Order: sequence, then C-alpha cells, then structure tokens
Amino acid sequence: MTSKIKEELRCDHRIIGEMVSRGSKVLDMGCGAGELLEYLVSSKEADGTGVEISEQAIYQCVEKGLSVSQGDIDTGLKEYPDGLFDYVIFNQTMQQVHRPKDAIQEALRIGKTVIIGFPNFCYIKARVQLFFGGHVPLTPSLPYSWYDTPNLHFLSIKDFERFCSKENIVIKKSVFLCEKKEVKILPNLLALNAIFQISRG
Repeated sequence: MTSKIKEELRCDHRIIGEMVSRGSKVLDMGCGAGELLEYLVSSKEADGTGVEISEQAIYQCVEKGLSVSQGDIDTGLKEYPDGLFDYVIFNQTMQQVHRPKDAIQEALRIGKTVIIGFPNFCYIKARVQLFFGGHVPLTPSLPYSWYDTPNLHFLSIKDFERFCSKENIVIKKSVFLCEKKEVKILPNLLALNAIFQISRG
C-alpha cells in the first residue's frame, strides 16, 4: 500500500484493520462501495466478502474486484453456517438495522469475532444541541436531518456496553474516536464514534 493511500485512509478503517488478523476470513455487512473491504483484502490479505443492498454500490465493489452479494443486513446472515468467518464487521451500519439484537446474535453465530462501529449519540455537541437548541442534533457522525436519516436506532457507548453485559457478550477491545484522534477519557461524552470487538461469552 502506497504512502498516499495510507494518508487518505479513514481512521476507523485503520483501527478495524489493526483488529483483523492477516489472512483471515471476513464478512463486511453493509459494505457500501467497498473501501474498507478493499483495504482489508489488500493490506491484510483477507479472504473478504461483502453484503450490500445498493446495486450502485455493488457495481463499485465489482469494479474494485471485490466479492459482494446483494442482501439485507437484517436477513442476510441466516444463510451462513456456524463459525464460517473469522470476523463479521458492521461499520457504521448497526444503527440502520431493524433488529440489531438479532443481527448481532446471528453475527456471533457465524463469526468467531464481531467488529461493530457506530456513531455515539451522546457525544457532547449532540447533547448541547439537544438541550439548548431543542432539536435533533447534527454532528459529523450523525449528519442527517430527522426527515432524511437512514438511522433507525440511536445509541451511546454506554448503551452498547450495557447491552453486551446483559447478553453475556465479551468486549475484547474498544476504541473511541473524535475526528481523527483516539479518545482515552470520558468516551461517552467526548467520542464521536466507537469501535467494539466482541465475541461470545
């Protein structure tokens, strides 16, 4: 990978790449145009497959030489056998799933490890906009107005940690981001995005 590509690499993609072992089998759910999947295939020599509902995005993936099938995140996992993948990835897609609990449980069934990245709804600027402005917040990780947002669920870092505890899901690693920097303190307040690496308890 050239230095120019490294410079242009999204911070969350770099973090996820660090979580994925070289040569592993990866399923990227809601892979979009395939930027993350392409990075994992090229830099980590991953045996990568994507699932995406948008035909236009699938065409972009195919142009990159990626293996992608058309499917819906809510129903696209049931066809895979247990433990087929080393990693199942939901990056910036879990908040758009109709039944996130079911999707996570299915991902843990077919994947040894699941990586989930999502925007933190309790980011400090979102709290300020909601409290003082009285309107649904707009942030870099939640850039949509209420009437055109694809997001169905709004969760915080604390919400996800409580969910994992309740469902006996092990959090193997977590990284919190604000713009291009990692957040080490008060992540539920100061982080725009979170990335969790989880497995069965």
